[in-house]
Amino acid sequence: MLALEDLKTFVAVADAGGLTPAARRLGLSKSIVSRRLLRLERTLRVQLLTRTTRGAALTEAGATFREHAARALAELDAARDALSPDGDLCGLLRISAPLSYGPTHLSPVLAEFASRYPRLRMDVSYTDQIVDVIGEGYDAAIRIGSLPDSSLVARRIAPVRAHVVASPAYIEKHGTPRTLDELLEHEAVLYNIPMWRLTDRGRTVTIRPRGRFRTDNGMAVTAAALAGVGIALLPDFLAGPHLESGRLVELLPQHRPPDVAIYVVRPPGRAPRKVAVLTELIVQRLGRR
Repeated sequence: MLALEDLKTFVAVADAGGLTPAARRLGLSKSIVSRRLLRLERTLRVQLLTRTTRGAALTEAGATFREHAARALAELDAARDALSPDGDLCGLLRISAPLSYGPTHLSPVLAEFASRYPRLRMDVSYTDQIVDVIGEGYDAAIRIGSLPDSSLVARRIAPVRAHVVASPAYIEKHGTPRTLDELLEHEAVLYNIPMWRLTDRGRTVTIRPRGRFRTDNGMAVTAAALAGVGIALLPDFLAGPHLESGRLVELLPQHRPPDVAIYVVRPPGRAPRKVAVLTELIVQRLGRR
């Protein structure tokens, strides 16, 4: 007879691509994960995974069984949701969100959600790095920007507008760029990819500003811009309060970047009710046109 915990472990290993990341995701030791996989393979009398130096790869039988196992687990989750008293939610909900946005904007929504459903356990990770939603076992993630083609299901939450900004001290010392060519002569504070997409007479153009300060976090870019280190490209949820206070000044408004958006993304297939309910709450609290 198949054990439910063995099925969950196998799907976690298959999605994560190895025993070690799956063990981390499940909060188990690697030895327990290995033991469950061996037990499942003995029960089925077939090899599901091939162990490699890089992790674990699905055999042909394993790939077929993974689809059926994942579907069965999703149906079990749906059945459990249907039996929950008064629409209560339970189990574990894993979410990833940008560090530059999540703590200030999403955290109050997640706190409200946790208060509504005391039987639900929540594991929230804040990072500006793009996580592998499926491979790392997240139920949902918040993404900001233009979404690349992927198998993830996306729900648009709100537009995001960005601004080219600098502090009054930087402008006083280095002057104000009036054109894109002049902008390239200035010092920039760079975030992750050192290219900026701006508009020029209705077209989107890509420029590569120079800068000695580069970071992987939007709040660090904001701090450097406020300190006069250089010109920065910041989304409105970071730049807005400082533009209102005058601590930052918008530059080149005629070349403002094209709008992007905030999304909730999740793995493909039917959304677990806990993900669907949370997504609706996020849309209610943070959504706008």
